[in-house]
Amino acid sequence: MNYYNKFDWNTMLLEYPRDKSREFDIPSYHKILCPAEDFPPFLHKYISLPLLQRLNGIGLLCGTDWTTLYWNRFKYTRLDHSIGVALIIWHFTHSKAQTIAGLLHDVSTTVFSHVSDFRKGDALTQTITESPNASILRGDSALLRLLKADGLTIEQVEDYHKYPVCDNEIPNLSADRLEYMFPSGAALQGSWSLEEITDVYGKIAVLTNEEGREELGFTDIGAAEIYVEKFLETGHVLQLNENKLTLQLLGEITNRAIALGIITEEDCFTLSEKEVIERFERFAGKDGTASAEFTRLFQTFRSMKKILHTEIPLENAFCVNLKVKMRYINPLVKVIEGGEKAVEVVEDTPAKRIFEVSEKSRSLIQDFLSWKDTVWGCVPLV
Repeated sequence: MNYYNKFDWNTMLLEYPRDKSREFDIPSYHKILCPAEDFPPFLHKYISLPLLQRLNGIGLLCGTDWTTLYWNRFKYTRLDHSIGVALIIWHFTHSKAQTIAGLLHDVSTTVFSHVSDFRKGDALTQTITESPNASILRGDSALLRLLKADGLTIEQVEDYHKYPVCDNEIPNLSADRLEYMFPSGAALQGSWSLEEITDVYGKIAVLTNEEGREELGFTDIGAAEIYVEKFLETGHVLQLNENKLTLQLLGEITNRAIALGIITEEDCFTLSEKEVIERFERFAGKDGTASAEFTRLFQTFRSMKKILHTEIPLENAFCVNLKVKMRYINPLVKVIEGGEKAVEVVEDTPAKRIFEVSEKSRSLIQDFLSWKDTVWGCVPLV
């Protein structure tokens, strides 16, 4: 029996209570990632740049703030995420170049975030969004002036992938991956309280992985197990047909809006999500609209409250059968050889993958990777 079989959509979203213990204050969360006394003052001038401020109008959760299928508990923007990533990097490295690279890593994100990847046929890797990042940075004169004043070059900050603490491949742990799963889980399900984040985050350090490269990992196996469990819970939400259908449906709506002239491709880089949704609503609300199909799709997206899990596509419904990026984690943890309990770590303690040293985490990872939803997810069109 796969552990995740019991976690359907409603179970996942109702798993954690909505009470004061799970309220998520973003400034307080950012102070966990980097205490106020260690905040790098140089960040302020970069955060103020228009190319970063634009991200304040884009949600981290890929357009799901705009449909009733989700019960997101708060709004967390791509700017919030970018700042959070920068704060993690600064906390662990105190490298100005790496910190700024992390802050700038999402400047090419369009409205609805990874919906852009879905609408362009890249649900599996979700990397198309990143492609213009370096060229946008190189073309921003205000950014280049700030870098020059700080004695930095564009080459040092245009590609955060070259810094393994900033980013690396799934299932390793990086600042980017660490950051987005805290607020994603907290917003989607309430799976993280600030107290729980404080406890787990305090047991993370820069370790050396099996390839001799730096990587964030855990100094306590119990904290690592908690993090893996909660990370995979959120990863499971993102594997459900509800999430696949929502992103693909919004992608189809956006493509049709561009074809109809409601918005342009350039608007996806310049408008906020609120502005785009307002344009969609005005067009869908017109009598005798040029595209009744656009209106049906958009109104379905806005009002849907459940989807159907089926083995075949349904008539008069929007249906998806998709393979998507599997977001899971197998982090490093420092343990004494043969130990499976939380221990006091000494400097030369070897780091191993949690998969090797925790039966609990190994079982969860295996079940996550083997779990499959129904072949199709469908929502009846309004």
